[in-house]
Amino acid sequence: MEAVFAVWQRDVIKFFRDKGRLIGSFAMPFMFLILFGSGMSGAMQAMLGGDSSGGPLADFDFVEFMFPGIIGMTVFNTAIFSALSVVQDKEFGYMREILVSPMSRVSIAIGKVLGGTTIAVIQGLMMLIFVPFIGVSITFMMILQLIPIMFLVAFTISAIGLLIASILKTAQGFQMVIQILLFPMLFLSGAMFPLNGLPLWMDIIVKINPLTYSVDMFKEIILQPETMSAPLRQAMGLDLKIFDHIITFTEEVVVVGVIGAIFVVFATMKFSNAES
Repeated sequence: MEAVFAVWQRDVIKFFRDKGRLIGSFAMPFMFLILFGSGMSGAMQAMLGGDSSGGPLADFDFVEFMFPGIIGMTVFNTAIFSALSVVQDKEFGYMREILVSPMSRVSIAIGKVLGGTTIAVIQGLMMLIFVPFIGVSITFMMILQLIPIMFLVAFTISAIGLLIASILKTAQGFQMVIQILLFPMLFLSGAMFPLNGLPLWMDIIVKINPLTYSVDMFKEIILQPETMSAPLRQAMGLDLKIFDHIITFTEEVVVVGVIGAIFVVFATMKFSNAES
Protein backbone atom coordinates (compact mmCIF):
# COMPACT_ATOMS: atom_id res chain seq x y z
CA MET A 1 0.00 0.00 0.00
CA GLU A 2 2.88 2.38 0.75
CA ALA A 3 4.31 1.73 -2.71
CA VAL A 4 0.96 2.49 -4.35
CA PHE A 5 0.69 5.71 -2.36
CA ALA A 6 4.26 6.77 -3.23
CA VAL A 7 3.70 6.35 -6.97
CA TRP A 8 0.28 8.04 -6.75
CA GLN A 9 1.71 10.95 -4.74
CA ARG A 10 4.55 11.52 -7.21
CA ASP A 11 2.19 11.80 -10.19
CA VAL A 12 -0.23 14.12 -8.37
CA ILE A 13 2.58 16.40 -7.17
CA LYS A 14 4.01 16.55 -10.70
CA PHE A 15 0.60 17.62 -11.98
CA PHE A 16 0.24 20.53 -9.55
CA ARG A 17 3.80 21.68 -10.14
CA ASP A 18 3.33 21.80 -13.90
CA LYS A 19 1.54 25.16 -14.19
CA GLY A 20 1.58 25.06 -18.00
CA ARG A 21 -0.24 21.74 -18.04
CA LEU A 22 -2.68 22.97 -15.40
CA ILE A 23 -3.56 26.14 -17.32
CA GLY A 24 -3.36 24.57 -20.77
CA SER A 25 -5.95 21.97 -19.84
CA PHE A 26 -8.61 24.68 -20.18
CA ALA A 27 -7.66 25.60 -23.76
CA MET A 28 -9.31 22.77 -25.71
CA PRO A 29 -12.54 22.59 -23.62
CA PHE A 30 -12.88 26.38 -23.87
CA MET A 31 -12.31 26.22 -27.63
CA PHE A 32 -14.96 23.54 -28.09
CA LEU A 33 -17.46 25.42 -25.94
CA ILE A 34 -16.93 28.69 -27.81
CA LEU A 35 -16.45 27.45 -31.39
CA PHE A 36 -18.72 24.42 -31.43
CA GLY A 37 -21.08 25.33 -28.61
CA SER A 38 -21.85 29.02 -28.93
CA GLY A 39 -20.82 29.30 -32.60
CA MET A 40 -22.90 26.37 -33.89
CA SER A 41 -25.78 26.58 -31.43
CA GLY A 42 -28.05 28.48 -33.82
CA ALA A 43 -27.20 26.24 -36.76
CA MET A 44 -27.85 23.04 -34.80
CA GLN A 45 -31.13 24.36 -33.45
CA ALA A 46 -32.24 25.39 -36.96
CA MET A 47 -31.33 21.96 -38.41
CA LEU A 48 -33.34 20.25 -35.68
CA GLY A 49 -36.28 22.54 -36.24
CA GLY A 50 -36.02 23.99 -32.76
CA ASP A 51 -35.86 27.64 -33.78
CA SER A 52 -39.60 27.97 -34.25
CA SER A 53 -41.37 29.23 -31.15
CA GLY A 54 -43.53 26.75 -29.32
CA GLY A 55 -42.13 23.71 -31.11
CA PRO A 56 -41.21 20.49 -29.23
CA LEU A 57 -37.50 21.29 -29.69
CA ALA A 58 -37.73 24.95 -28.71
CA ASP A 59 -35.83 24.20 -25.48
CA PHE A 60 -32.86 22.62 -27.27
CA ASP A 61 -29.64 24.29 -26.09
CA PHE A 62 -26.53 23.07 -27.89
CA VAL A 63 -24.14 24.54 -25.31
CA GLU A 64 -26.01 22.77 -22.53
CA PHE A 65 -25.97 19.58 -24.58
CA MET A 66 -22.21 19.83 -25.14
CA PHE A 67 -21.20 20.58 -21.56
CA PRO A 68 -21.40 16.97 -20.26
CA GLY A 69 -19.41 15.94 -23.33
CA ILE A 70 -16.78 18.57 -22.52
CA ILE A 71 -16.43 17.06 -19.05
CA GLY A 72 -16.15 13.60 -20.59
CA MET A 73 -13.55 14.82 -23.08
CA THR A 74 -11.50 16.44 -20.30
CA VAL A 75 -11.56 13.34 -18.11
CA PHE A 76 -10.71 11.14 -21.09
CA ASN A 77 -7.82 13.29 -22.33
CA THR A 78 -6.29 13.74 -18.89
CA ALA A 79 -6.64 10.09 -17.89
CA ILE A 80 -5.22 8.56 -21.06
CA PHE A 81 -2.38 11.08 -21.45
CA SER A 82 -1.37 10.56 -17.81
CA ALA A 83 0.12 7.26 -18.97
CA LEU A 84 2.61 9.26 -21.03
CA SER A 85 4.65 9.60 -17.83
CA VAL A 86 5.24 5.85 -17.93
CA VAL A 87 6.89 6.09 -21.35
CA GLN A 88 8.85 9.17 -20.31
CA ASP A 89 10.07 7.39 -17.18
CA LYS A 90 11.27 4.56 -19.43
CA GLU A 91 13.18 6.95 -21.67
CA PHE A 92 14.83 8.85 -18.82
CA GLY A 93 15.72 5.76 -16.81
CA TYR A 94 13.53 6.47 -13.80
CA MET A 95 11.33 3.46 -14.52
CA ARG A 96 14.35 1.15 -14.42
CA GLU A 97 15.21 2.47 -10.95
CA ILE A 98 11.77 1.83 -9.46
CA LEU A 99 11.39 -1.54 -11.19
CA VAL A 100 14.55 -2.83 -9.49
CA SER A 101 13.44 -1.40 -6.13
CA PRO A 102 11.60 -3.52 -3.53
CA MET A 103 8.29 -2.16 -4.84
CA SER A 104 6.17 -4.78 -6.55
CA ARG A 105 5.37 -4.05 -10.17
CA VAL A 106 1.68 -4.55 -9.48
CA SER A 107 1.83 -1.78 -6.86
CA ILE A 108 3.61 0.52 -9.32
CA ALA A 109 0.99 -0.15 -12.01
CA ILE A 110 -1.93 0.41 -9.64
CA GLY A 111 -0.29 3.58 -8.31
CA LYS A 112 0.07 4.88 -11.87
CA VAL A 113 -3.57 4.15 -12.67
CA LEU A 114 -4.80 5.78 -9.45
CA GLY A 115 -2.53 8.79 -10.05
CA GLY A 116 -3.96 9.32 -13.54
CA THR A 117 -7.47 8.78 -12.17
CA THR A 118 -7.06 11.39 -9.44
CA ILE A 119 -5.64 13.98 -11.83
CA ALA A 120 -8.46 13.36 -14.34
CA VAL A 121 -11.12 13.79 -11.65
CA ILE A 122 -9.53 17.07 -10.54
CA GLN A 123 -9.43 18.30 -14.15
CA GLY A 124 -13.04 17.25 -14.71
CA LEU A 125 -14.22 19.13 -11.62
CA MET A 126 -12.27 22.19 -12.72
CA MET A 127 -14.49 22.33 -15.83
CA LEU A 128 -17.34 23.38 -13.53
CA ILE A 129 -15.69 26.80 -13.49
CA PHE A 130 -17.36 27.38 -16.88
CA VAL A 131 -20.86 26.81 -15.46
CA PRO A 132 -21.69 30.45 -14.54
CA PHE A 133 -20.66 31.65 -18.03
CA ILE A 134 -22.64 29.23 -20.20
CA GLY A 135 -25.98 29.17 -18.41
CA VAL A 136 -25.89 25.50 -17.36
CA SER A 137 -27.57 24.72 -14.05
CA ILE A 138 -25.48 22.49 -11.76
CA THR A 139 -26.59 21.65 -8.22
CA PHE A 140 -24.44 20.46 -5.33
CA MET A 141 -26.18 17.07 -5.49
CA MET A 142 -25.18 16.75 -9.16
CA ILE A 143 -21.55 17.40 -8.23
CA LEU A 144 -21.71 14.67 -5.58
CA GLN A 145 -23.06 12.30 -8.24
CA LEU A 146 -20.45 13.35 -10.80
CA ILE A 147 -17.41 12.64 -8.59
CA PRO A 148 -17.75 8.81 -8.34
CA ILE A 149 -18.72 8.56 -12.03
CA MET A 150 -15.69 10.66 -13.00
CA PHE A 151 -13.54 8.37 -10.87
CA LEU A 152 -14.95 5.24 -12.53
CA VAL A 153 -14.49 6.64 -16.05
CA ALA A 154 -11.01 8.00 -15.31
CA PHE A 155 -9.94 4.69 -13.76
CA THR A 156 -11.04 2.80 -16.88
CA ILE A 157 -9.35 5.19 -19.29
CA SER A 158 -6.16 5.33 -17.18
CA ALA A 159 -5.97 1.54 -17.32
CA ILE A 160 -6.31 1.64 -21.12
CA GLY A 161 -3.57 4.27 -21.28
CA LEU A 162 -1.27 2.22 -19.03
CA LEU A 163 -1.74 -0.84 -21.23
CA ILE A 164 -0.77 1.16 -24.33
CA ALA A 165 2.18 2.77 -22.52
CA SER A 166 3.43 -0.64 -21.35
CA ILE A 167 3.64 -1.82 -24.95
CA LEU A 168 5.26 1.24 -26.50
CA LYS A 169 8.81 2.44 -25.89
CA THR A 170 8.85 6.08 -27.00
CA ALA A 171 6.79 9.14 -26.12
CA GLN A 172 6.38 9.96 -29.82
CA GLY A 173 4.93 6.52 -30.51
CA PHE A 174 2.57 6.80 -27.55
CA GLN A 175 1.29 10.20 -28.64
CA MET A 176 0.77 8.99 -32.21
CA VAL A 177 -1.26 5.97 -31.10
CA ILE A 178 -3.33 8.05 -28.68
CA GLN A 179 -4.09 10.66 -31.36
CA ILE A 180 -5.32 7.88 -33.65
CA LEU A 181 -7.65 6.66 -30.89
CA LEU A 182 -8.60 10.03 -29.47
CA PHE A 183 -10.71 11.65 -32.17
CA PRO A 184 -12.73 8.58 -33.28
CA MET A 185 -13.54 7.75 -29.65
CA LEU A 186 -14.42 11.37 -28.90
CA PHE A 187 -16.57 12.14 -31.93
CA LEU A 188 -18.29 8.73 -31.81
CA SER A 189 -19.26 9.10 -28.15
CA GLY A 190 -22.06 11.65 -28.46
CA ALA A 191 -19.93 14.28 -26.74
CA MET A 192 -20.07 16.78 -29.61
CA PHE A 193 -23.17 15.83 -31.59
CA PRO A 194 -26.31 13.72 -31.03
CA LEU A 195 -25.88 10.10 -32.09
CA ASN A 196 -28.88 9.90 -34.40
CA GLY A 197 -29.28 8.43 -37.88
CA LEU A 198 -25.87 6.74 -38.00
CA PRO A 199 -25.08 3.99 -40.54
CA LEU A 200 -24.98 0.48 -39.09
CA TRP A 201 -21.18 0.10 -39.13
CA MET A 202 -20.71 3.39 -37.32
CA ASP A 203 -23.45 2.58 -34.82
CA ILE A 204 -21.59 -0.65 -33.94
CA ILE A 205 -18.42 1.36 -33.22
CA VAL A 206 -20.44 3.75 -31.06
CA LYS A 207 -21.80 0.86 -28.98
CA ILE A 208 -18.37 -0.69 -28.33
CA ASN A 209 -16.84 2.68 -27.47
CA PRO A 210 -16.49 2.93 -23.65
CA LEU A 211 -16.56 6.71 -23.92
CA THR A 212 -20.12 6.52 -25.27
CA TYR A 213 -21.42 5.14 -21.97
CA SER A 214 -19.19 7.50 -19.98
CA VAL A 215 -20.51 10.61 -21.73
CA ASP A 216 -24.08 9.35 -21.49
CA MET A 217 -23.72 9.00 -17.70
CA PHE A 218 -22.55 12.61 -17.45
CA LYS A 219 -25.56 13.64 -19.57
CA GLU A 220 -27.91 11.67 -17.33
CA ILE A 221 -26.65 13.55 -14.26
CA ILE A 222 -26.39 17.07 -15.72
CA LEU A 223 -29.18 17.22 -18.30
CA GLN A 224 -31.78 15.25 -16.30
CA PRO A 225 -33.41 13.70 -19.42
CA GLU A 226 -36.34 12.33 -17.42
CA THR A 227 -37.60 15.91 -17.15
CA MET A 228 -37.54 16.42 -20.95
CA SER A 229 -40.17 15.65 -23.55
CA ALA A 230 -39.69 12.49 -25.62
CA PRO A 231 -38.99 14.41 -28.90
CA LEU A 232 -36.34 16.53 -27.17
CA ARG A 233 -34.66 13.47 -25.62
CA GLN A 234 -34.59 11.77 -28.99
CA ALA A 235 -33.22 14.85 -30.77
CA MET A 236 -30.42 15.11 -28.20
CA GLY A 237 -29.62 11.40 -28.53
CA LEU A 238 -30.29 10.71 -24.86
CA ASP A 239 -32.09 7.39 -25.39
CA LEU A 240 -29.05 5.17 -25.91
CA LYS A 241 -30.26 1.81 -27.20
CA ILE A 242 -28.85 -1.64 -27.97
CA PHE A 243 -31.25 -3.87 -29.90
CA ASP A 244 -34.13 -1.51 -29.04
CA HIS A 245 -33.31 -1.76 -25.33
CA ILE A 246 -32.73 1.61 -23.68
CA ILE A 247 -29.56 1.37 -21.60
CA THR A 248 -30.15 2.40 -18.00
CA PHE A 249 -27.75 4.42 -15.86
CA THR A 250 -27.00 1.37 -13.70
CA GLU A 251 -26.21 -0.73 -16.77
CA GLU A 252 -23.81 1.96 -18.01
CA VAL A 253 -22.02 1.94 -14.64
CA VAL A 254 -21.67 -1.83 -14.89
CA VAL A 255 -20.41 -1.70 -18.50
CA VAL A 256 -17.75 0.94 -17.75
CA GLY A 257 -16.79 -0.83 -14.52
CA VAL A 258 -16.35 -4.20 -16.25
CA ILE A 259 -14.29 -2.63 -19.04
CA GLY A 260 -12.14 -0.91 -16.42
CA ALA A 261 -11.62 -4.13 -14.48
CA ILE A 262 -10.61 -6.01 -17.63
CA PHE A 263 -8.15 -3.37 -18.78
CA VAL A 264 -6.60 -2.85 -15.36
CA VAL A 265 -5.93 -6.60 -15.14
CA PHE A 266 -4.36 -6.69 -18.61
CA ALA A 267 -2.42 -3.47 -17.96
CA THR A 268 -1.10 -4.78 -14.63
CA MET A 269 -0.10 -8.12 -16.18
CA LYS A 270 1.66 -6.42 -19.10
CA PHE A 271 3.37 -3.91 -16.83
CA SER A 272 4.48 -6.67 -14.46
CA ASN A 273 6.03 -8.64 -17.34
CA ALA A 274 7.73 -5.60 -18.88
CA GLU A 275 11.48 -5.54 -19.04
CA SER A 276 13.19 -3.23 -16.60
